[in-house]
Amino acid sequence: MTDSDEGAWIPWFCKQRGNEFFCAIDEDYIHDKFNLNFLDSNVSNYRRALEVILDLDTGSGSDAPPEIELEQCAEKLYGLIHARFILTNRGIELMLEKYQKSAFGICPRVFCQRQPVLPIGLSDNPGEDMVRIFCPKCNDVYVPKSARHAAIDGAFFGTGFPHMLFMVKPEVRPKRTKQRFVPRLYGFKIHQMAYRSVDANIKMPQGDVDSN
Repeated sequence: MTDSDEGAWIPWFCKQRGNEFFCAIDEDYIHDKFNLNFLDSNVSNYRRALEVILDLDTGSGSDAPPEIELEQCAEKLYGLIHARFILTNRGIELMLEKYQKSAFGICPRVFCQRQPVLPIGLSDNPGEDMVRIFCPKCNDVYVPKSARHAAIDGAFFGTGFPHMLFMVKPEVRPKRTKQRFVPRLYGFKIHQMAYRSVDANIKMPQGDVDSN
């Protein structure tokens, strides 16, 4: 990375605390207008936000929005572009590097044995849900361990990213775990009928109880 790259907006954004789930999008990808189709309808101050991301100094006019508002627009736009970029071969390679380093965390499930996870959204529409982590070993989703990651919009990763990664890189997909937790009491498995029997015994009769 050159000195000019270190001062650029994209590397700066990705290094911010809480943005560890993001990868650095190639500027060539952002410069291709085809990759940004229809995003202008989802982000206010779209043109100025794009200039912030690409470090295009066009000067601030009298109609310029407040700096904080513009920064928020740039972050949202970057997130929406990010959701598209990580479905490309280049994006998958960058996210795979982070996955193999457990940069997204590990599965909280004991029987998954510290399996690395991937970020996933439960909706592709911004503002509907926060990012979750997907475990390819138990095929389930969880809330990220860190609150700063749990506050990221899930649309910035999309609903299909982990599945695309494992379709492109099937060799890195772990085998599904077959180990399941089995409830036991005094060393014996508890049959489901046991719970029904307990429920039946604790039900109290309605009305007055005949004392005779």
